[in-house]
Amino acid sequence: MDFNGSDTLPGPRTEDHLPHTAQAAVKLVIVGGFGVGKTTMVGSVSEIRPLTTEETMTQAGIGVDDNYGSESKTATTVAMDFGRISITDKLVLYLFGTPGQERFWFLWNGLFEGALGAVVLVDTRRLEVSFDVMGRLEERGVPFVVAVNSFPDGPRYPVEELRTALDLAPDIPIIECDVRRRASSKDVLMTLMRFLHSLAMSGALT
Repeated sequence: MDFNGSDTLPGPRTEDHLPHTAQAAVKLVIVGGFGVGKTTMVGSVSEIRPLTTEETMTQAGIGVDDNYGSESKTATTVAMDFGRISITDKLVLYLFGTPGQERFWFLWNGLFEGALGAVVLVDTRRLEVSFDVMGRLEERGVPFVVAVNSFPDGPRYPVEELRTALDLAPDIPIIECDVRRRASSKDVLMTLMRFLHSLAMSGALT
């Protein structure tokens, strides 16, 4: 019985129901280091109320989690973020945001199961936190694009300098974004979808 005295539990909101026209769904994963904007991106672009698993940061993380550039951050994802976006009336994207701290990376195995591709969010103030993330994607054979989240105090670099610094292959797209803006986050997802389509057409995506 719920707090209103009813024998039924509240279900999803009407606007959260999957459209009846949906015929195909694609799972995408948003990855990156701690505090790069993964939760914000899922929240800005999701057409449903996003599911988040943020918890208040405690003293236990001091000396363990690298929060450079995110010193004011008070909460962190400990399992995943989840959202949904309809690309067309027939195609739906399911979005999963991963935890950024290395101590939670053991959760990645389940989150990447069945994922078609990934977005790697990058903070130019600390590019080095992206290396291990991209290395894990390459080990799993998961195609990805790189999205540079524009922080106000973050340095700006030409795309080719970023490509060299991140040691990216020439065909991997790099796009600048502001994950607080729905349109910008959607552009990133569309860039990934176009990249995946090009891989499929060339036979590189199996």
